[in-house]
Amino acid sequence: MKFLLTCFVGSVLAALSLAAQADTSLFKRKHVDTTQQTAMNMDAVYNRPFLQMGTMPVSIGGYLEANYRYEGEQGISTGHSFQMQRLTLFFAAAIDPRIRFLTEIEFEGGGSEIAIEFASVDVTLADLCVLRGGILMNPIGAFNQNHDGPKWEFVDRPVSMTQLLPATWSNVGFGAYGKTFSNDWSFGYEAYLTNGFDESIIDNDLGRTSLVATKEQSSRFFGSSNGHPLLSAKVATRHQRVGEIGLSYMGGVYNQTTTEGVTIDQARRVDVVDVDVNVGIPSLDTRIIGEWAWVFVDVPSTYSQQYGSKQMGGYVDVVQPIYRGALFGFDKAVVNLSVRADYVDWNVGTFNETGDAIGDEMWAITAGVSFRPVAQTVFRINARMGRSTDLLGNPPLRSGGILVGFASYF
Repeated sequence: MKFLLTCFVGSVLAALSLAAQADTSLFKRKHVDTTQQTAMNMDAVYNRPFLQMGTMPVSIGGYLEANYRYEGEQGISTGHSFQMQRLTLFFAAAIDPRIRFLTEIEFEGGGSEIAIEFASVDVTLADLCVLRGGILMNPIGAFNQNHDGPKWEFVDRPVSMTQLLPATWSNVGFGAYGKTFSNDWSFGYEAYLTNGFDESIIDNDLGRTSLVATKEQSSRFFGSSNGHPLLSAKVATRHQRVGEIGLSYMGGVYNQTTTEGVTIDQARRVDVVDVDVNVGIPSLDTRIIGEWAWVFVDVPSTYSQQYGSKQMGGYVDVVQPIYRGALFGFDKAVVNLSVRADYVDWNVGTFNETGDAIGDEMWAITAGVSFRPVAQTVFRINARMGRSTDLLGNPPLRSGGILVGFASYF
C-alpha cells in the first residue's frame, strides 16, 4: 500500500513538473496569508496556498519541516541531531461548485511512515449544512485541525497536543458542519460520527492512561474496534478584530463489550472537553493562542492507580512582532519574539492510601525568535527548558535544548 501510494504521488509530481517545463504560465498560485488567521480554525484544511494548472480542477500544495536539535536531560546531552520532521502534500478538486474533495498525505521518518491524515468529500446543501464524509480530522480543540508547521513560531508541536491529545487525530466517518455571519461575527459548528478509541488507552507500553496510544492502531481505518461510534462536536465564534474562541467535545465507548453476542464487560467511556482561544491585542500587534483539555476515562477498578481516570493539560503561545518591513531583500518580512508555556498532568488525583498527590506530570517553557521572509515560510530558533515528575512525585527530571528549524508551504 505504501509503495502504491508513493508511486501515485510521485507520478502526480512528475506530471506537474513536466507541465511546468512546457509552459509555466499554466500555473496559478492561490496566495493565502496563513499567519493572519482571518478564517476560523474549522477552515484550516482549505486555508492553505494551492497551485493550480490552467483550467484543471485539481490543485496541489504542501509543506516541509526540518530542524536541528541539541538537547539533554539532567545535564547529560544527547548531542547534535538533524531531523526531517515531515513532508505533507495536499490535493484538492472541485467536482462541482458545491462538491469538493481534499486529501492530506503526510510522510515522516524519511518516508518510512506514510499516513492519509485527511480525505473527504464535502457536499454543500446550505451555508449551515455542509455534509462531509471520509477520513476526517476530529474537531477536538483547534490544534488538531490547524496544525500546519508553517503557521507556528515553534519548532515542536505543543506537548499537551501530542502526548495528552493525539495530534492529527483522524478517523473514518461522516457528519456535517456549517457557518453563518453577522456583521463582524462568525459562528460555526461541526458534528461527526466516526470510528474511535480502543482498549490500548489502558493496555499499552507506556504504563499510563494514554489516548495517544490508540493513534498507533491503524485498524480504526478499516472498522470500529467495538461497534460504538465516537462523537466529535464543536461550536466556535469569531470576531474579525478580536479573535476566536471554541468549545469542543469528543466521547464514546472505548472497550469491547460483547463477543459473539455474549457480554464480556460493561461499556467504558472516554470523554474529552476542550476550550481553545486565538485572540489578538490590536494596539500591541500581539497574538495569544491557547488551548486547555480535560480527559475523563472509565478505568477498570482492577487497574492500579498509575492509570489515571482524569487528565488535563494545555498550552499558551504569545507572539509579538518586533519588526515588519523590508529585510534581506524581502519587502514584507516579519520578525517575531514568542514564548510558549506547556503543561500536562497525566494522572490528576491523590493516592487512596496516603492522600498524597499523584505525580506523572510535566511543564515546559519555550522562548523563540522567528523570521518570516514571506507569510508562508518561517525560520525558527527556540530555547526550551522543562521539568517532569514521576508517579510518586520524586524530585523532577530537568530537560532542555536548543532547536533551530524552518517550515515552508510550497
